[in-house]
Amino acid sequence: MHAEGRDAAAIAARVEAFVREVVAPYEQDPRCGAHGPSDELVQELRGLARDAGLLTPHIFDDGSHLSHRGTAQVLIASGLSPLGPLAVNVMAPDEGNMYLLGKVGTPELKARFLDPLVSGRARSAFFMTEPAEENGAGSDPSMMQTTAVLDGNHWVISGRKAFITGAEGASVGIVMAKTEAGASMFLVDLPDPAIRIDRVLDTIDSSMPGGHAIISIDGLRVPADQMLGEPGEGFKYAQIRLAPARLTHCMRWLGGCIRANEIATAYACKRQAFGKPLVDHEGVGFMLADNLIDIQQARLMIDWCADVLDTGALGTVESSMAKVAVSEALFRIADRCVQVMGGAGVSGDTIVEQIFREVRAFRIYDGPSEVHRWSLAKKIKRDWMASA
Repeated sequence: MHAEGRDAAAIAARVEAFVREVVAPYEQDPRCGAHGPSDELVQELRGLARDAGLLTPHIFDDGSHLSHRGTAQVLIASGLSPLGPLAVNVMAPDEGNMYLLGKVGTPELKARFLDPLVSGRARSAFFMTEPAEENGAGSDPSMMQTTAVLDGNHWVISGRKAFITGAEGASVGIVMAKTEAGASMFLVDLPDPAIRIDRVLDTIDSSMPGGHAIISIDGLRVPADQMLGEPGEGFKYAQIRLAPARLTHCMRWLGGCIRANEIATAYACKRQAFGKPLVDHEGVGFMLADNLIDIQQARLMIDWCADVLDTGALGTVESSMAKVAVSEALFRIADRCVQVMGGAGVSGDTIVEQIFREVRAFRIYDGPSEVHRWSLAKKIKRDWMASA
């Protein structure tokens, strides 16, 4: 997007109109499958966004970004349809990978790996999580088993990864592995014969192209100059990526829950039962009232955390708070929408059923609520001991 169009509210308004009028009609497209929309559909939607001047709208032609607060306005608007973030190229994992590459990548790596992502012509995957049955890294990244060994001018990477979103069909990969210096990150071209997709998991969510895969990496050779940043700084870079990424998930799925609540509200106002509209029954009307409260609280939490990130702070504590509070509020909203709509809420006739599934999964990815609470509790103890 051209740098002169930096008014976040105006961009968000255009994105909202585009998602409601152009993207939402594709929600029943048969190319939306159990493992996400097909790449054919994604590219068709991105072509429409490109024609509308709305592709990757939070990043400008000069490489600068909207503020986190401004990004929130745009991403909430994009999330009004599960296809919206894909269409305008602000979906995970690409959005987080673009952010990390923009912060850490050299000019050469940006030209090779970042530019295709910003243009919307490529997808990416972030290879960090490992299989639980092999005692690999999950919520505890220090358990990482994947290794990278220097061999001349190449790193040789071997290991297993799990729940790797979008690996099938991705062109750019960021692989996290242990080196002698500690956890490090590497940029790789995909596909590569040394990276094998063992299977794509069947999961309750279905919004991300390529689904979530189990991966084997066997002797992957990566040129030394494709290490992202410095050796041993992988955990630091993961936090640079994950703190804003947790928040952008909140933004997108808040948009989805706003849409679900609109659909449930329309249903409750039109549907008659026991001589009056459903909304006039307190059991239903109060659920919709609680939805409005949770929506507003989620907005405030997102804006607060975005303001912290806009100061230049890493924001890990604040993003943990936001991830817990917003993901759980959104699940309450989606659950109430299903309940208000009864049988219609559990069918695929509206997008409400999918949004319910997606926000349930959101309570787990990018760290389950329990891990974030545990991390916050450790900080409480540290702060108390330091002041005692």
